[in-house]
Amino acid sequence: MERVTLRIPKQQIEEVEQMVDSGKFPNRSEAIRSAVREMIDDQGEASKPNAWAKV
Repeated sequence: MERVTLRIPKQQIEEVEQMVDSGKFPNRSEAIRSAVREMIDDQGEASKPNAWAKV
């Protein structure tokens, strides 16, 4: 695996930490990897460009 450094707003990290604390994920890294996998899966199903830019 490669290491990636990124900046994420504090509120989002706090929400990730809540998911970790509740047992949904074992740690922050796995939560973020899961989000990336989901984004990649969604891209495979998307029919229009830039579908990842959901708000």
